[in-house]
Amino acid sequence: MNRRRLISHTAATLAAGTLLPLGAASAEAATKNSDPVVNSLQQHAVPLSDLDGVVRMVGDARIVGLGEASHSGHEFFTLKARAFKKLVATRGFTTFALEASWSTGLRLDNYVTHGVGDPEQIMREEFQGQYVFWNTDEYLDLIRWMRRYNVSHPDRPTLHFVGNDLGYPGAEAFEQVTSYVTAHRPELAGRIDALYAGLRPPRGTQAGDWMGQQLGKDLASRRAEADRAEQALDLLRGAGRPKGSRGRSYDWAVQNATAVAQSFTGYAFPDEEFPERMRYRDRVMADNTAWWLAHTNGKILLASNNGHVAYASDNPQEFPEPVGAFLHKQLGTKYVNIGLTFDRGTINALPDYTAQQPQTYTVDPAPAGYNEHTLDQVRHSDFALDLRTAPAAARSWLNTARSTRSYGLYWSDKDPQTALAHSYDVVIHLHRVEAAHLR
Repeated sequence: MNRRRLISHTAATLAAGTLLPLGAASAEAATKNSDPVVNSLQQHAVPLSDLDGVVRMVGDARIVGLGEASHSGHEFFTLKARAFKKLVATRGFTTFALEASWSTGLRLDNYVTHGVGDPEQIMREEFQGQYVFWNTDEYLDLIRWMRRYNVSHPDRPTLHFVGNDLGYPGAEAFEQVTSYVTAHRPELAGRIDALYAGLRPPRGTQAGDWMGQQLGKDLASRRAEADRAEQALDLLRGAGRPKGSRGRSYDWAVQNATAVAQSFTGYAFPDEEFPERMRYRDRVMADNTAWWLAHTNGKILLASNNGHVAYASDNPQEFPEPVGAFLHKQLGTKYVNIGLTFDRGTINALPDYTAQQPQTYTVDPAPAGYNEHTLDQVRHSDFALDLRTAPAAARSWLNTARSTRSYGLYWSDKDPQTALAHSYDVVIHLHRVEAAHLR
């Protein structure tokens, strides 16, 4: 993995889509079965006709990390929608968690659960900067489907939308804290208001503008703001749970104060501590996801980049420890991750760190020596492989690091070295991906 996957503050989807029909791969791919590795993979591969095989692979996991080889591929996004709907119907999943700011999740969840707000407007205001690739038709369709589901199934567990990231501390998180303090700890209200003064973005703030302004501040100012956010969190924790108050309201206030502090702390690292900044960010995303699981008891589909859901980093010098590694430590086998690969097609990406508008890029078929080149020789066009139970003939190949495509925010023709079996429990390979439909 390289810096094309960076979020902007560190620079220093979904309708039920249809995957390509089985048999769409070329006749040449179907006949390339003299390779014993391809033969072994082919016997182990499960086609994606109805996702039943993937559900079996998930087992009794409580969090499923579903990755993507590009932040802007239509088939990646629609596959996540299909998987979430299948897991809701068959395994009792209730939460779709996205690599987006915690406060953004609060706004979208309010729409999904209560019909409050306009999801198009929320996405326009929040999915900017490092989150620009989430403002798509695919994600809007998924969010609207979640709302329709909740309305039409009042007798079933409510579906929720969660953001687990720290990029933008929106007004909603601050308001959750101050509302609680006013109601239950009025003696703290003045001190917390003073600490939050100047930190809380006004409602209607464009997230991309705020993040850009935050990056423009000097390090001393960013550290001072992080210290104020931490002081507010310490005050709330130190006061403890009031007698007679509902436990849930206190827990939620502390979590929202934590999310505010996480955001400002994420901006307080100096550039020379970039790897530690990335470790902190991944730990935050894991902690927020695990907190939701512990406090709602609802199983989670976590949608993120392959590099985040993975167990092992393919660039440990810059990205020391992924979200998946942290979640595995906390949950063991109750966390299952799925990496997504593809052979060819188109994707959206930013040309470089200075660009504001994404462009669409063509991705040619993977060359020999790439993981995707071998995977695409399996006779199924789109399929899943459970790497934990892969046959011996494929084990050595799966344990060997080789070039593997990984596109985040930025376009690059440099591909990291990834050993699939070290990074994922399951791999889903798609023959072709087209660029997502940006709004």
